[in-house]
Amino acid sequence: MAKIPTSEGQIPFEIPGKNNVPCSTYYKVFGDLSSGVPAVVVLHGGPGGGHEYLLSFAELWRQYGFPVVFYDQIGCGASTHLTQTAGDTGFWQESLFIAELNNLLDYLKLRDGPGFHLLGQSWGGLLGAAFAASRPRGLQRLVLASALASMELSVQSIQLRRSELPIDVQGVLDKCEREADYESPAYREALTVFHKMFVCRANPVPAELTLSFQHLSEDRTVYGTMYGPTVFNCNGSLRTWTSIPRLPQITAPTLVYNGEYDTSHDIGQEPFFQFIPRVRWITFQGGSHMCHLDGGGLRERVLKVVGEFLMQHKAVEKAVT
Repeated sequence: MAKIPTSEGQIPFEIPGKNNVPCSTYYKVFGDLSSGVPAVVVLHGGPGGGHEYLLSFAELWRQYGFPVVFYDQIGCGASTHLTQTAGDTGFWQESLFIAELNNLLDYLKLRDGPGFHLLGQSWGGLLGAAFAASRPRGLQRLVLASALASMELSVQSIQLRRSELPIDVQGVLDKCEREADYESPAYREALTVFHKMFVCRANPVPAELTLSFQHLSEDRTVYGTMYGPTVFNCNGSLRTWTSIPRLPQITAPTLVYNGEYDTSHDIGQEPFFQFIPRVRWITFQGGSHMCHLDGGGLRERVLKVVGEFLMQHKAVEKAVT
């Protein structure tokens, strides 16, 4: 099997209004950006989870010929960390990540020629929807993977899943949250049950997902400020976030997908399907929030669905020419 060509580096990033803070964005490319094929830019979740748990999408180069660009968003992974901004909800806003994404696209010169596709997973899907609604030059197709149309629907989705937990596990969560005890072994064990049922059903947990959990635990700045202390308590800067009024502005053909047991419940997908003009929605049976990592053939099926959706751009381009 031929080795996939890769390249990586750091992109200087000047934070709007923070010119005195030198920052950079780590990126890694699988495939050849000069191939004449739109690159797939992958937006990870968290916020603050890092790119590694999405590396299975690098297969889009080997199987479909799409170069794939991964990057760690500001504040996590191999990009600049800003622990001094913990709790600064005015700083940690959607606009910061939009500016970083624009900077990456410009640095890698992805807007011109064949353009680019965007794949956003979880929080990355929230970011992707907001970015696509601005109709950026060069965007060809959009994939919203286990995303959510608003944080209100995110909270409702998670509560619906929580209600499906065993009663004793719900009791542990309730007790620990009343006491604001988020670090006890009992609370962590209850979270593990939640994760195994709804976040990733693969057994054992894939190493690449463990690494993302490690990013989130080692530096809580981004997640803690934007989301909150736990998945069940959204009190950060994202708490009132919504993309719903902007969805009709998305002109790129869009694939929406989630899993049958996803924390991104169907109620969080419905506005995408209702308001994005050109959209397809698939729910993967037996899938979790990490369908692309689940077993039982799900990993392969997700890659096939995404790859074939992106390939439709080539078919349209050929028909037009």
